[in-house]
Amino acid sequence: MSCHPTTCCLPHAVGCRSRTLLRMYCWADRSPLHEAAAQGRLLALKTLIAQGVNVNLVTINRVSSLHEACLGGHVACAKALLENGAHVNGVTVHGATPLFNACCSGSAACVNVLLEFGAKAQLEVHLASPIHEAVKRGNRECMEILLANNVNIDQEVPHLGTPLYVACTYQRVDCVKKLLELGANVDHGQWLDSPLHAAARQNSVEIIHLLIDFGANIKGKNAQGKIALDLAAPKSSVEQALLLREGPPALSQLCRLCVRKCLGRTCHQTIQKLYLPEPLERFLLYQ
Repeated sequence: MSCHPTTCCLPHAVGCRSRTLLRMYCWADRSPLHEAAAQGRLLALKTLIAQGVNVNLVTINRVSSLHEACLGGHVACAKALLENGAHVNGVTVHGATPLFNACCSGSAACVNVLLEFGAKAQLEVHLASPIHEAVKRGNRECMEILLANNVNIDQEVPHLGTPLYVACTYQRVDCVKKLLELGANVDHGQWLDSPLHAAARQNSVEIIHLLIDFGANIKGKNAQGKIALDLAAPKSSVEQALLLREGPPALSQLCRLCVRKCLGRTCHQTIQKLYLPEPLERFLLYQ
């Protein structure tokens, strides 16, 4: 019997027989409301609520029906639960909120509904981070909604790094580009390991070029004293790309980086208000 991803994630130290028994218990304490929410059965869910079922019933791992609805991307079920008093910021024993689950499923609709009902977009570092999950899975729309709700674009989670670092690690090119356009720190990764280091490890030429275009420090060293070039496979396309970009940047590139730095993180908005000639505006915006 397999275990549901949001209800029973057991440590390896538990013996095989004990794990099986606990899995069965995890399933056993899931209510009919959990099942209706997980399967997106709105009529059944509303019927149960009308019959007086507590919308905030949780499993042994503190998974609520709202967690289930968001993991399945069932926005109508999520809204019905919230309208009937479901805890919007409920946390499982593994630190996951409904918002985290919505970002996991890639449901922008669920993300918006949760925020409308008061979900916290920026969470404490010890909780599972919604924006990191959205980026990891390439759910760019969810990522952009969170950033529009004042989530720190450079939030570093110790075991994951920044959203940009995660995007480079999982080769989510669209997320990398949008994060850079919105002002993410191009060199801020996981402690001393930069996004460029992550891209070099993953052999991602497209991301390498993006990062360098946005001013990544090619000579930056990680905790082991290695630059990105040291991590590239010999004679690989990434090695060639890094070698080609080792020389001094073009004057136009230096000017672009300088202008964007002076305008700050909101440069993408400010540039559009300067009434510059269209070719210059497009150049500054990397279009």
